[in-house]
Amino acid sequence: MSQLEKNSHPITNSRRDFLKTAAAGAIVTAGAPAALAITDTSKKPASAESMVKVLFDSLSDSQKSKVCFDWNHMDSRRGLLRTRVANNWMVTPQDINSNFYSDEQRDIVRKVFEGMVNPQWVSKFDQQLDDDCGGFGHDQSFAIFGNPHDEKFEFVLTGRHMTLRCDGNSADSVAFGGPIFYGHAPIDDESPDHEDNVFWAQAVQANEVYKMLDGRQRKAAQVKRTPREQAVAFKGKKGDFTGIPVTELSSDQRQELQKTLGALVQPFREADQKEALECLKAQGGLDACHLSFYTDHDIGKDQVWDNWRLEGPAFVWHFRGAPHVHVWVNIADNPKVKLNA
Repeated sequence: MSQLEKNSHPITNSRRDFLKTAAAGAIVTAGAPAALAITDTSKKPASAESMVKVLFDSLSDSQKSKVCFDWNHMDSRRGLLRTRVANNWMVTPQDINSNFYSDEQRDIVRKVFEGMVNPQWVSKFDQQLDDDCGGFGHDQSFAIFGNPHDEKFEFVLTGRHMTLRCDGNSADSVAFGGPIFYGHAPIDDESPDHEDNVFWAQAVQANEVYKMLDGRQRKAAQVKRTPREQAVAFKGKKGDFTGIPVTELSSDQRQELQKTLGALVQPFREADQKEALECLKAQGGLDACHLSFYTDHDIGKDQVWDNWRLEGPAFVWHFRGAPHVHVWVNIADNPKVKLNA
C-alpha cells in the first residue's frame, strides 16, 4: 500500500464546524415549511466515522494493501476511484462476506453502514439488500481512502444498487461525500404501482406535485425523452435545463415540492440531510431548480411518471423508475465539482 496522505488539504474551519454541529436541532432551509424539517432520529447508532477508525485499526497490513488507498488514488480503468459512482460495482474485489474479513470486521462494517443512514430506514435498506443481492455484505465491497485518524478520509460502500459514502466532511464542497446511488428491484420489470419497492414512495410524492400543476405547467414540466441516467454532471447557473422552473410554481405547489425534497433526503443520516440542504441553499435553493417528468417510459400508461428529475446548478436528483428504481444523486455547493461516473 502506498503511503497514506497526511493533511495535504486541511478542511476549512466552517466545514469542520458544520460537522460538529450537524447533529444538533433540526433546521430547515430559509423559507421552507415545517414539512421539510429533518427527521427526528432519537436513537442514533454510533458515528459512522468513528467506526471507520475502528475498522481501519482492525485491518492487518495485508488487508490494508488491498482495501486502503491514498486520498487521490487513481485507478487505471476507473480514474479517481474515491469519487466513482455506478449502479452495480465493487470498489475492491474483496466481498464483505468473504473469508478475507473476520466476523468482527464484518460486524464493524455493518455498524459503519448503520451510521450512514437514517435509523428509521435501516430495515428498508435491508429489504433492498435482501432482494437485490441476498443480504448485507453479499456482493458488496468497501474501500477506505486516506487515513481515518487524520482529517481527510472517506469510506466508500458499493454493490448492486448502492454507492454510499461517509467522510467526516473531508470532501470539500460536496454533500454525501460525493455522488451516491441507491435503487431497488423486487422484480426487474415492476408493475405500475411498484409493489414492495422501498423507494417508490419518493416518486409518489413527486407526482403529487405534478397533480397540482395546471395545463400550461404540465406541458412545461413534461419532457419527451429520459436522459442517460448516468448523466448527472453539474450544468451550472447557465445550464440548459429541461422541465418547469420552480419559480413558476405557486406557493402551495412549492410547498408540495418541499415535501418531495424532504422525502428524498429522508433515508440518510441527519448530518447528510442537512449538508445536502445547505449545499442547495448555497446555489439559490429550490428556486434555482427545474422539475422534469419524462413521458417516454410510463409504466401502465397512467401518467404517474416513473422517471423524473429535480435539477439545479449543482444539484441533481435523478429518479428512474422504469423498469425498476435507479436513483442518482450529485450535490455540491458550487457547480465546479467534477463527477467521476
